[in-house]
Amino acid sequence: MNLLTQFLHIVGSGASAYILSSGIRDRQTRPNLLAGFQMAESGSVPFLQALRDRALAEDKTWFAEKLDLHANDEKRHGQIFAHGLKQLNKKVIDFSQLRDRQTDRKPEESKRSPFFDAYFVGYSQEQLKPANIPWEVFLASTYILELDASKDFFRLAEALPEDATSTNLKKGVLSIAEDETRHAAYLYEVMERDFGIAKTQALIDEWRTRKVNAMFAAVQNYIRKGGKMAQMVEEGAPVEMQPEPAAA
Repeated sequence: MNLLTQFLHIVGSGASAYILSSGIRDRQTRPNLLAGFQMAESGSVPFLQALRDRALAEDKTWFAEKLDLHANDEKRHGQIFAHGLKQLNKKVIDFSQLRDRQTDRKPEESKRSPFFDAYFVGYSQEQLKPANIPWEVFLASTYILELDASKDFFRLAEALPEDATSTNLKKGVLSIAEDETRHAAYLYEVMERDFGIAKTQALIDEWRTRKVNAMFAAVQNYIRKGGKMAQMVEEGAPVEMQPEPAAA
């Protein structure tokens, strides 16, 4: 990774940290932030499970076990954020409502997020499906996301206020950060074992550069919207909510 990319990575990470920390501290913006995390973490579970099945079919047993653990972790992470919302008397709005709202938007507004458009530029949605995505693309792109997420979640936990409604959420977010660190470690191990040190570093450099570009695309979109996030929560907690998962 060249010096310019390193510099932009630091600047972009700082901007992201500021936005996330400000969002989690403010009780007005915290619900939307938690909802976004819940949807992202829970939404990744079917993708990881499909990759697990693909790895098993390819006799990658150890890798498949790690993917299975990863999927289970992401499911628990979604539950942690859901409980954080419940404490605020909020829940993620019904997904059918989201789809209905999207039908009223312009076509260009219904694409993937600016972040993922930039991160996966050059790849179609079909190429990124579990059955088609090249292993090196999944491994390197997810490694960068997990590595950075571990740091983001540590910062988020530190930014949460010391009050009764935030204590359990803080513990949960810290456990998520630890899980993300572990995920990054196994992804790196698979890359190094399958591709060697030199190619692994080249893949990391490529996806770090992509992440830098994606970060700036996301920040620019955030500024363009006046710092406002899409409404993703409504009053009330889901009646089917299970007991709060214990923090790891």
